[in-house]
Amino acid sequence: MRLALSLRRDGTPAEVISADSRQVYRGTDVATAKPTPAERRGVPHHGLDLADPDERFSVADFAAHVARVLPVIAARRGVAVLVGGTGFWLGAIADGMDLDALPWDPRVRAALEAELAAAGLGTLVARLRERAPGLAARVDLRNPRRVVRALEIATLRGDGPLPAPRGYGGPVLRVSLDLADRATHRTWIAQRAAAQLDGGILPEAERLRARYPTSLPAFSAIGYREAWDLLDGRIDRAGYLAANVARNVAYARRQRTWFRAARAHVSVDVGAPAQVGTAIEQARAFARETVERGG
Repeated sequence: MRLALSLRRDGTPAEVISADSRQVYRGTDVATAKPTPAERRGVPHHGLDLADPDERFSVADFAAHVARVLPVIAARRGVAVLVGGTGFWLGAIADGMDLDALPWDPRVRAALEAELAAAGLGTLVARLRERAPGLAARVDLRNPRRVVRALEIATLRGDGPLPAPRGYGGPVLRVSLDLADRATHRTWIAQRAAAQLDGGILPEAERLRARYPTSLPAFSAIGYREAWDLLDGRIDRAGYLAANVARNVAYARRQRTWFRAARAHVSVDVGAPAQVGTAIEQARAFARETVERGG
């Protein structure tokens, strides 16, 4: 978002498209660090509050949303800034994916999720490797949701190769943000966890639990499980913070692995002011060129 604000100061209108797979759900504000109303007034945001927590919202739905939003931004001669940490969703837009090759069936999904709960992740991983080795090679086998999704696809269509992806056809500038100082990054994560706890995640988690099943994908956002444990007396404040930080550190590690494998034209250490300044100038130049050629 700071990048988007910099583009606006440069005279180029920028609009943010959130590629966070949990910010699409209404009511998940504190846990997902959703932009505040003031921030949304300063810069137009898309991709937020698109579904209720008990509604299915897939990467295909996200791609369809972005396909509707991009022409609107282009008509305003603006630049779309796709922001988020859900690498799969970012890749689906920038690089493309064959959405027609990703069928889904709620009955198959429910059966697989029940088996996951009863038999554990290892059982599903073993079956995926046996039934669909091609899909298994492209999936994070440590991620239960990804394994369940891959088995769902394998059940419905087998392990055949996916057709060539169809990505966004216009110009794309990729910027990958990181912090080389891991100790400082952990401190930032701890500060965010404390701010989350003090900023209302407990009443948010309680309100959502009273209305929806806690097993919904929307509530896999880091913080909810810890908040319910704290509310129910299974952990104290220190336990909440420790668990939240540990999960975020592990998630950040997985994100680094994903983004290192992805194509990034600009990699920025946010702890190095010179790198940040260079990245902003490159983004400004990209924005001016994009608007001038009508892309």
